[in-house]
Amino acid sequence: MLSITPSEIPTAKLHGYLLGAVGPRPIAFASTVDENGRPNLSPFSFFNVFSANPPIMIFSPARRVRDNTTKHTLENVLKTKEVVINIVNYDMVQQMSLSSTEYVEGENEFIKAGLTMLKSDLVTPFRVAESPVQFECKVIKVEALGKEGGAGNLIFSEVVKIHVDESILDASGTIDQHKIDQVARMGGNWYSRANMGLFEVPKPLSSLGIGIDNIPEEIRHSSILTGNDLGMLGNVEHLPSKEEVKEFIASNVAIRSILSGDNKEQLHKKAQEFLHNNEVHSAWKVLLANK
Repeated sequence: MLSITPSEIPTAKLHGYLLGAVGPRPIAFASTVDENGRPNLSPFSFFNVFSANPPIMIFSPARRVRDNTTKHTLENVLKTKEVVINIVNYDMVQQMSLSSTEYVEGENEFIKAGLTMLKSDLVTPFRVAESPVQFECKVIKVEALGKEGGAGNLIFSEVVKIHVDESILDASGTIDQHKIDQVARMGGNWYSRANMGLFEVPKPLSSLGIGIDNIPEEIRHSSILTGNDLGMLGNVEHLPSKEEVKEFIASNVAIRSILSGDNKEQLHKKAQEFLHNNEVHSAWKVLLANK
């Protein structure tokens, strides 16, 4: 058996062991605002519920290992003492992942991830309309666990109002665990979907995705492509060039056949097939084929 003394290995490696061993971890999709009222949205998997009376949830934005900086969510709650914790289901997992891209301060992740801002009743931060359950919270305490990179910051959040999508309730008014279809974080790029097993979502860490807001409108409003599809499309750093698209069409008989019939719906379905196989750049080439 491999035995490890935490102080004797790099923090990044220790972080990998911890996240790989402790899971699946629920996701706090945290919505905050800064002192100027600008929205921020980011997911955290150091999260759980710890009390029912009073109803307390705790999540922990850790200091970045690479440069020991703090995240906008932590900075916002320290100033405003409010947060909305949104639950993540499978239908929005790609958009949630896209929102974790480290955009510059002040960039609205709701817009970048194509998610809908919904006004809260008792707190200032917006709710995520697509989330099946949303918890409006007052922050009662923030406890720093250290000052070095990787140190957590426990945000004690008291739930003051809960919003539940009625479509996930069973006949008795209880949350149906199949209908809510939650996802949870595992190690690396891996997630767990209740009753469905593991699936992978590449982390958007190496580059800044263009965001769903920069996807052409006719693609963004497709009747075929889902929020998850759009989340994957928005997580590319740049679009294929016209030359790349032209070469792709020339080598693909099926795409040329669809183009000859001018069938946009079939084109979007073909792009969706590529997305389901994690071939995002090929999907983009299909979608740009009739431009």
